[in-house]
Amino acid sequence: MAVGNHSQAAEEKVANRSQSEVNRRLKYISLAVLVVQNASLILSIRYVRTLPGDRFFTTSAVVMAEVLKVLTCLLIILLQKRFSVKETVVLLVDSILVQYKDTLKLAVPSLIYTLQNNLQYVAISNLPAATFQVTYQLKILTTALFSVMMLRKSLSKVQWVSLLLLFAGVAIVQVQQEGNKEASVLNSSTQNYTVGLVAVVISCLSSGFAGVYFEKILKGSSASVWMRNVQLGIFGMVLGMLGLWWNDGAAIAEHGFLFGYTGMVWCVIFNQAFGGLLVAVVVKYADNILKGFATSFSIIVSTVTSIYLFGFHVDLLFTAGAGLVIGAVYMYSLPKAAGGSSSPSSSSSVAASEAPPRTGGGEEMEAFLPKAQGGVASPPSAVHITY
Repeated sequence: MAVGNHSQAAEEKVANRSQSEVNRRLKYISLAVLVVQNASLILSIRYVRTLPGDRFFTTSAVVMAEVLKVLTCLLIILLQKRFSVKETVVLLVDSILVQYKDTLKLAVPSLIYTLQNNLQYVAISNLPAATFQVTYQLKILTTALFSVMMLRKSLSKVQWVSLLLLFAGVAIVQVQQEGNKEASVLNSSTQNYTVGLVAVVISCLSSGFAGVYFEKILKGSSASVWMRNVQLGIFGMVLGMLGLWWNDGAAIAEHGFLFGYTGMVWCVIFNQAFGGLLVAVVVKYADNILKGFATSFSIIVSTVTSIYLFGFHVDLLFTAGAGLVIGAVYMYSLPKAAGGSSSPSSSSSVAASEAPPRTGGGEEMEAFLPKAQGGVASPPSAVHITY
């Protein structure tokens, strides 16, 4: 009997060690995916917006990304229903039409995300990719402030210090860019640094508000992440089409919806549409520290790539500012001390500011993902989609 128990304990130990190794690998895969997605989207948008020749309409790219995202989520919901069209339609009607009040709650954040997606194109078209990547981290500051004001959340002393460092780092980068602005304007008459800076600041403000607004109004909802994105996508397509008609209606009527689309443009759209869905899957195995490290590392990747791809000039001032931002992002992601654990952190809101939060519906995601052990996986409420 004792021999049997010892053998069983040995088998469990081997199984736990094997599971721990799998989780460690998943954690590093998650890190790689988060870094690549964060850096590649910004770099690819910057690349296609600075190429000579016909430029695609960014408003049409935003709409196309929404269409692809909705179709993908519908396909996943159909797969969850074992390809039963009837059950899928019933679920969609119930979630979107019958529970229309719940659906209408998403109109405001969808408007904000549509505005944000368009502003990102404007910002990246007018700012160096590395400068945008650094400045865009202000969304952590705006989200934290909105969390404190709207949700009465508390921040640790380390988080407050990190926010001050973040602001200082971004300010230093802007001073450095101000000194180089004249040269950049001479090099490219189509780029306007001030327009890009205003766009990224508004994008950060909208990102912070949208994340906190989501957490406030959708807490306790049972809808899955995929259904949430269908609801958001419906509003996003309608609002995106309105923006397209308002801004580029006459030009698109003349040249066509897909004017200027190249293989690289399609890569950007697919990255924007599916990158967030991919992140929603892998982020299950990434804790806040890993996500903070991924964001910091993606800034380095964007900067180094910009040097070789766009001839971006890095001096001591930019290095100091970017270093402060990288350190601040990592500091902010650190867990609170045991004494402050009773007060919820705003880390979830920061993640939500980048994406519509997952609000319940844990079993839907579980159908696609193996369960992680050993505390590596984030709880279901921490799974988000980049939007």
